Amino acid sequence: MTLYAAYGTNLDPARMSARCPHSPLRTTGWLTGWRLTFGGEEHGWDGALSTIVQDPLEQVFVAIYDVTKDDVQLLDGWESADSGLYRKTKVRVSTLAGEVVAWTYVLDAYEGGLPSALHLGVLADAAEAADAPADYVAALRRRPCRSTGL
Repeated sequence: MTLYAAYGTNLDPARMSARCPHSPLRTTGWLTGWRLTFGGEEHGWDGALSTIVQDPLEQVFVAIYDVTKDDVQLLDGWESADSGLYRKTKVRVSTLAGEVVAWTYVLDAYEGGLPSALHLGVLADAAEAADAPADYVAALRRRPCRSTGL
């Protein structure tokens, strides 16, 4: 098992259970010194994709999963890491039980652009499902986004 820190749609334990059925939620925590942002607008979701970048003044809520080797391969496919769209990086996560080292995905594209309203809604719903603090979820729902015309 290896620890994976989810900050996007994989925050949702039900979504992760469907994608990686052998990889349970361990805990939640914060990536201190990182911020949630968007980039790679040309790659999908009718807008920019979620990612994180280092920022000493910010923090990002994450869910930590114990991921099996088989599920890592499945997750790499879901996250397009096998095609190079996202790359893996190790991060330190602050949890109630202390600090842990986990890996996460970072978009291999320039920061910038707006996510679609749909994508932002899915992110906020996933954070809510992971029991993120209400102010964190509300801040996600208030972020600027672009309409997909639906």
